[in-house]
Amino acid sequence: MPFLPLYFQTLGLRDVGEIALWSGLSLGVTPALTALLSPFWGRLADRYGRKIMVERSLFSFIVVMGGMAFVTRPWHVFALRAVQGFFAGYGALTLTMAADSAPRDRMASAIGTVQTAQRLGPAIGPIIGGAVAQLVGLRWAFFVTAVFYVIALVLVFVMYDESEVHHELLKDRTTRLSFRSVLAFENFILLMAVIFTLQFVDRSFGPVLPLFVTELGTSAARAPLVAGLLFSLGAGTGAIGHHVCGALLRRASARAVITASAGLGALGALAYSVAGGIGLLIAGTPIFGLAIGVSTTAAYTAAGAVIPSAARGAGFGLLTTASLVGLAISPIVNGFLAATSIRAVFILDAVALLVLAAGVPRLMLPEGSSPALTPETAEDI
Repeated sequence: MPFLPLYFQTLGLRDVGEIALWSGLSLGVTPALTALLSPFWGRLADRYGRKIMVERSLFSFIVVMGGMAFVTRPWHVFALRAVQGFFAGYGALTLTMAADSAPRDRMASAIGTVQTAQRLGPAIGPIIGGAVAQLVGLRWAFFVTAVFYVIALVLVFVMYDESEVHHELLKDRTTRLSFRSVLAFENFILLMAVIFTLQFVDRSFGPVLPLFVTELGTSAARAPLVAGLLFSLGAGTGAIGHHVCGALLRRASARAVITASAGLGALGALAYSVAGGIGLLIAGTPIFGLAIGVSTTAAYTAAGAVIPSAARGAGFGLLTTASLVGLAISPIVNGFLAATSIRAVFILDAVALLVLAAGVPRLMLPEGSSPALTPETAEDI
């Protein structure tokens, strides 16, 4: 997807403004529709099983990616990306599957492992994509992408055993929880706000980091390399944060882990806001990345702990919606803010994380402090 603007050039577009417009629309429509529909796909997964819903999504991506190789007009790309967004949702469902499959005391490790893969994929993907596009051309690169989805589909079909989980879903099907019921679970709305804020902060660097590196004295020729290394460092330490969160949650509550990691992330953002050179960015990036990774996994784990298996698909779908809304809004808000001052972006990030660090211990109830939701109370809601 980072090379989509180049693909529009092969379709005959020459005006930079037109290329930017079609690229923005095509890249934006998929997460927008995914954010809208994830809870509904999750609801269907609660009713009919996670595995079939993930297979549905992966199969549709195979068709869409194959179709991308045959497009002849810019609107064809936009239409296929819209179809992709309509049938997406496997990201939230894989987290649901991890939460369902793991024993309760290992849920954090399972969710963290999946989130590690989700973070490393976008970090490594553009490197592989660039090499593939160079070797076989942009059109054939979409076929290669489709092959990756075929592999994923085969892995899920052959290796994921849902029989025990599906039995529990069938047993709990009498509890037909509405979205309103899911929102009423302990701390759920707060955790949606936490995930939205973390995603908003995490994605704020994209529009401004290359410009900030140049502002600090890096030459225009070296700025993409330096910015790319910082992005990779942030993604790598974020993946480590996802992975180690399980061990932290065995020693402390989710409330304590989110609070401490949000405070630590604020220090990383503040390092950016006062940086006078690249050295402080290199020091602040791993702190920031690690903190975001830990706090995100802790928030999803806390949500998974209070949602019964029969409603996890809808619950994780709503959490994904919060995440994608943060992803969509962040570049817009921070792009306007950077027009005034790039450092103001990092100050806003630090303030947002400090608000989490101060608000979570006051607003987040300890697990089990409120009555569990039963079929009877769910009907009342």
